[in-house]
Order: sequence, then structure tokens, then C-alpha cells
Amino acid sequence: MNLSNTIFIMLLLVGYLVHAQNKQLLYDFTEIPQAAMVNPGVETDFQWYSGIPALSGISIQAGSSGVSVDDIFANDGLDINDKIRNRAIYGMDVRDELSGTFQIEFLNVGFRGKNPDLFYNGGMYLEGDAIGYWFRDYAILAYEGNADRLDEAFDLGHLKTRGELVNVLHFGVNKQMGNGLTIGGRAKIYSSIFDFNSTRNSGSFVTSEGQSNIYVSTLQANMRLRTSGLNSLKDSYDEDNTSATIIKRALFGGNLGVGFDAGFTYHLNEQLTVTGSLLDIGFIYHSNDVKTYSLQGKTTLEGVEVILPDAFDDPNTDFWEDLVDEVEEFVPFEDNARSYVAFRPTKLYASIRYNFGEPVESRANCDCGPYSSNGAGNRAKYVNGVGAQLYAISRPRGPQAALTAFYQRRFGNFMALKMAYTVDKFSFTNIGLGVNFQAGPVNFYAMADNLLSYRNIAASNYASFQLGLNIISWGQ
Repeated sequence: MNLSNTIFIMLLLVGYLVHAQNKQLLYDFTEIPQAAMVNPGVETDFQWYSGIPALSGISIQAGSSGVSVDDIFANDGLDINDKIRNRAIYGMDVRDELSGTFQIEFLNVGFRGKNPDLFYNGGMYLEGDAIGYWFRDYAILAYEGNADRLDEAFDLGHLKTRGELVNVLHFGVNKQMGNGLTIGGRAKIYSSIFDFNSTRNSGSFVTSEGQSNIYVSTLQANMRLRTSGLNSLKDSYDEDNTSATIIKRALFGGNLGVGFDAGFTYHLNEQLTVTGSLLDIGFIYHSNDVKTYSLQGKTTLEGVEVILPDAFDDPNTDFWEDLVDEVEEFVPFEDNARSYVAFRPTKLYASIRYNFGEPVESRANCDCGPYSSNGAGNRAKYVNGVGAQLYAISRPRGPQAALTAFYQRRFGNFMALKMAYTVDKFSFTNIGLGVNFQAGPVNFYAMADNLLSYRNIAASNYASFQLGLNIISWGQ
């Protein structure tokens, strides 16, 4: 498989998978079983639950901190070339990005043990995560060339991208410790379907006036692209067998890794609660179907030197091939199959919530009230709740954070709403709404972010939704 095919597949998958990350509406929404996926230490009052396979947890989110589709293609009377130049090529900087995740649950179950203070859950889900930063100097060089930019160094470090598609098998336990504290942890086994990353690039490309030729170019490069799983996907695509290859690699037939989540909920008093969680503290060891491409070295070239009339003595001379050979001699382009370790994008959540209004009794089968000491899972919930949340994720150019203010309203045990306002690098006007319905044992939830953007999706920098269907029992 050559480099061009690898890059083609990589870009195709990035375009399909690139999404945004934060699940601020789901976080600490305790009526929904999937809230445990973003905080293993969430309080639960279920006896058991079972997600409907492939329908219990679906989240799809997309975002860009740079231009939107409308910025380029809107019918606003401006020349599209000017918009590309001013809003994209020069309007974005190297910290602008497309990034995120999608997730589909195939299995999610939970049950309370003989000790009512312990709650177990486990399952399996498919997750895709990708990020690409704006490669500004590359875009300028491709759009304008270098003839009018003599002695200007184009930064090769502007290229930073990574992405993966991974299947995750997980099992966790949640324990009510008493004194208002609940803690939880979850172990994970990762099975990688594919991975690519090119995040530690450096170097420059400079063009100056030459002596033997019009221009002289200096290339100094330290660049690397690591991939795994892409060769087998391309081969299976050629053989029309892609689905079987993906399933095989998802079910421990690819590269494996391990990780864990941890979280807590703590009641400072009967109405004030703090929570926190760390997710995906782990790594994947890539050892099979691995390909790494590197470009390292430094050289200065004045192009093809042709001496006339001596050049006509050998009409078979390939001047271009001689130039390529000279570049590769000083800046070798190599590929290898060495193993590597890729760390997961670790995520942090934290919140503080103040509950007020009338208490809504727990469905758990006990004599419980708002001041009950019978366990956190049996603690009464209040009609209203307000608070703030913090979210952060590790990224190649440093942590990416978001702040959320929210209001939650419960309508008995039948319905609950959560409204949120989030500020992050994608949007300062992100208003979201989540709703949870409980009809007997059937639980359904749906959530959507950045609702104001739905008036014109093309002009939006961010959009997302989540939904799921579960069966819940409060039991005896």
C-alpha cells in the first residue's frame, strides 16, 4: 500500500467520523442509566436495567471552531474565491479544529448485587474519535505558492491530526459509601479497528533567491505519520469484504489496549452536591497491520541544473528523477512496521448542583424521604436543580475545555428536563435541551445541543444529538 492510498483512506475516514465531544446534557442526569458512562460514581436507584441493543445509546455530534459551510457557500453576493482566502486560508489559525466522537452502544446492562450498596454494570460500544487542526502554512503554500514569499519560513509543524475507531468492552462497579458519598470505577478493554496519528511534526520550508538558478529552496523536516488497521481495511474494500474485517478487528482481532474510568458523587448537605469523573485513562498497543511513514533531514536545492549544450549529449537523462534522488538522499522518506503505543483522549467532568423545591420520592422499595439515611441510591430527588459543569479533554495542542450552566426540572417520576448553556471554542450561544420519559419500565431519552443553530444548520459551527431506549426495574 503506497502513501497516497493511505492518506486517501485516512482523510475519507476523518471526513466521515469527525465530530465533537462534550456530553454535558447526559452528565449527572441520574434518571438515565447511560449517565454512568460519563460518571461511574453516579447515584442510581435501579434494581436492574437493560439497554435495547444498538438503540440504548446513540450520540452523533459535529463541530468546527473555524468556518462554517455558510461562511463559504452562502449566497451573499461575495466572490467565493475571496471568501475562501479571507475566511478560511487567512481567517483561521492553527488552533482552529474539527474534532470529536460518535458512539453506538451494542450492549449495556446493570444490576444491584446482594449487597444493596453495590451496583454493577457492563457492556460494549463502538466509538470513533478524530481531530484535525488547520494546517495554515500548508494551505497558504498550496493556494499562493512561494514565488512571492521569498525568505518566509513555512512551518511544517502546522500538520497535526489523529483519529481512531475502537470497540470497547467494559465492566464497572458503583458503591454507596455512606455519609453522602458514592464512588465508582470501570475497567475497559479496547479493540482497535484502525488508528492514525501525525502530531509530532516540525520543520520548515524556505525559498530564497538562488545563484545557479532563479530560486533556492531549503527543506528541514522531522515528520511522521503512524497508522494501524488501514492496510487490512483497504484490502477488504478491494475484496468487497469490509464488514467482516471490521467485525473481526472489533472483536479482539485487532490491536488491544486497556483503560479505566473513575468517578464520585458527594453530598455536601441535603441540597448541595458535587461530582467528578475521569474517563479513558488508558492506551492501545499497536503491533499488527502497522505502517509508519517518516520524513527526516535537511537539504538545500536550486532545482534542476541544465548545462547547455552538454545536456544534449545524453537525451535520455531524466532531470526530474535526478532531483528526486537528490532530495531523498538528504531528506530520506522511509516507512517501517514498528509497533507503537497510542494513548486515549482522556476526559474530565466535574459539577456542582443545588437542589431545591419539593422532593420527588425515590422509586426504590424502601421507607425513604428527603433526609433518609438509607443509602444514596434511595435519597429523594428534588423537583428543581441548578448548577455548573466543567469539561476538559486532552488534545494534541493542549487541553480543550467547556463550561456549562444548567437547570433541571422533574415532573414526578414520569418526565425530567435538563436545559443547559455551554461556552466552548465552538460556540458562545450553545443552548441545549435533554428530556427523559419513563413509562412503566420503558425509559426513553433524547438530547440536542445548540438549538438556536437549527434555524440555519449551514451557518452553525456545532450540532449534536443523543438518544436511547432502556428497560428499567426498581424491583424489591
